[in-house]
Amino acid sequence: MNKQFSAFLKFGTQAQRAIQNNVPIVALESTVISHGLPYPDNLEVTKKMMSAITEAGAVPAVIGLMDGFIHIGLNEDELELFSTRKDILKISRSDIAYCLSEKKLGATTVSATMLCAFYAGIRVFSTGGLGGVHRGAEETFDISADLTELSKTPVLVVCSGAKSILDVPKTLEYLETQGVPIIGYQTNYFPLFFTKESEYPLTGCLRSPEEIASFADINWKLGLAGMVVANPVPAVDSLEGDVVEEWIQIATMDADERGIKGKAVTPFILARVAELSAGKTMQTNKSLLVNNAILAGKVAVSLKVLNSNTLNM
Repeated sequence: MNKQFSAFLKFGTQAQRAIQNNVPIVALESTVISHGLPYPDNLEVTKKMMSAITEAGAVPAVIGLMDGFIHIGLNEDELELFSTRKDILKISRSDIAYCLSEKKLGATTVSATMLCAFYAGIRVFSTGGLGGVHRGAEETFDISADLTELSKTPVLVVCSGAKSILDVPKTLEYLETQGVPIIGYQTNYFPLFFTKESEYPLTGCLRSPEEIASFADINWKLGLAGMVVANPVPAVDSLEGDVVEEWIQIATMDADERGIKGKAVTPFILARVAELSAGKTMQTNKSLLVNNAILAGKVAVSLKVLNSNTLNM
């Protein structure tokens, strides 16, 4: 562990106990709470994700920045704070130092969560969907730091593909260029967040948490970095891709008309799409978040078992 980085880590009671007892931990980002869903849905779904990880045999750790420290495992009062305060910064890798130095409240995105999780000794992270190459990036150069973080930081990310508001083909090309493996969980096609499948085939498909753990173990033994496990939303909550695209087009035009740019684009479009869908996309979002947490918990446990068996050989 980087000793200088670790000086800024503050472990919650459950996370500290898990480390002491050698229990696997799954990281969760805090932007889902602060910027992803409205209150009280944000707090409700976070607690369901945490329960799903616990039931799988692992310990959940929501990561957030507060009082000049990176908190690994927010407690109940802190979760309430992150779910209700309106002045919380949305933190990417590039924002961590500023947020800590100014002792501001910061909610971690995928890139920041991956980095903090890795230095906290956590190798499995569950989220909703990846950031990626935004539509019109050939003019705006708007590309999420999530993609480059995956090429640097050896953490396994369980998600439901990339958010369908993005330019998905360019996102996949960018990940390939960065050498980031994308493995489908029980699917041969890249899921599109709200939609279970897409037209984009994947090279690899694994069928069990144990297979994913073995793949991750080999990936890291080779000295490689992050990886994506694409876990489709349950079929019962999957939406029609063409219909979702219509909502996204309207929401994107609304964002352009209002001059919304940068980090504000994704939360605005997701909120607007939720309005246009009469809440259907929010239900899908909540469903996939919990579903991903279930798989991440099982993968973390399988990794721990695999490593224990290796040590005992």
